[in-house]
Amino acid sequence: MDSKIKVIAFYLPQFHPTPHNNEWWGEGFTEWTNVAKAKKLYPGHYQPKIPADLGFYDLRLPEVREKQVELAKEAGVSGFCYYHYWFSEGNEELDYPFKEVVRTKKPDFPFCLCWANESWYSKFWNKDGVAQKALLMEQRYLGEKDNEAHFYSLLEAFNDERYIKIDGKLLFLIYQPLQFENFDKFKKQWNELAKENGLEGFYFVGQTLKTSSIDEIIARGFDAVNHCHRLDDIMQYKRSMFLVRIGIYILKRLFKFPFVISYKKAIKRDVRPEDYRENVIPTMMPNWDHTPRSLDGGTVLHNANPQLFYQHAKHILSTVSEKADNHKIVFLKSWNEWGEGNYMEPDLKYGKGFITALRSALNEINKNEDNNVSFRNSSRGH
Repeated sequence: MDSKIKVIAFYLPQFHPTPHNNEWWGEGFTEWTNVAKAKKLYPGHYQPKIPADLGFYDLRLPEVREKQVELAKEAGVSGFCYYHYWFSEGNEELDYPFKEVVRTKKPDFPFCLCWANESWYSKFWNKDGVAQKALLMEQRYLGEKDNEAHFYSLLEAFNDERYIKIDGKLLFLIYQPLQFENFDKFKKQWNELAKENGLEGFYFVGQTLKTSSIDEIIARGFDAVNHCHRLDDIMQYKRSMFLVRIGIYILKRLFKFPFVISYKKAIKRDVRPEDYRENVIPTMMPNWDHTPRSLDGGTVLHNANPQLFYQHAKHILSTVSEKADNHKIVFLKSWNEWGEGNYMEPDLKYGKGFITALRSALNEINKNEDNNVSFRNSSRGH
């Protein structure tokens, strides 16, 4: 059963060696390096998370990208939103997999882009043992010339028939919309360049974790907002209760625990009134555990499992069921963020459990929609 609701999954193109990663982290480094060495940090902690069907894959291989699409279609995912890294003056990172998708015209699967417009940092330790940030790659906004170079670097992708459109316009996400300097000028220039090249223009979507930022992002000129408040909810919970903060401090000092909250508790408030707005695109999240990257500084959604994700997915999908057909979109965070424990791909514990859960949720929502349409049509007959 095909759904009018489109589920677009964020896709991390990190799983292949790059010159800068070799320089910064050691020869052959990929996200799998952290994933494979992850350890349990508390009783019942599900780590390490080991991939099953696809193994520790390399995204330079076309057969891996094809198999990912097979699994995504099985889950009911409508397309991938590839993270895109343009820092300035043609300085890109992790661009090989997407460029191969465009060049080879394979896999035959819809896609769009999310510009992850933020600087990259590493941590280092000073003589007092305090973690400091070291700048690896700076995000810069250099104006018209750089905007034009950025546009033309992606024109082949924009002209691809697989590129996802909303209201006839190219769907393009901005990861940090409120940090984007002179977005209004960028938007105007890219829309003009699009029309000069026979395209209708762009449907710009700003991302946010904060419900309170939605109206500000729209006011900046974005067409819509991708809303993912669950991570912000978790951070608020960490900061809110005095006893919780004391407990976290003690656990961290004595046992080096990460911050842990049950997935069941985290999804209790998974829908906000704002998610029903026509210009808000909600987000579903199957799991989260970035201790492979951050160790005891990480956050864990404990006991995230397919059964709970099925319930969560149904709640999120229901928020778009009454929207216009072209706006019945939900983002899935994410398809393959293994280093953040945020993925749909099969692992050794759950297999295809999350894939099956999403497909089941979509089928359930479709059935309810069909029943509602039948009821409305029969009512009109009387």
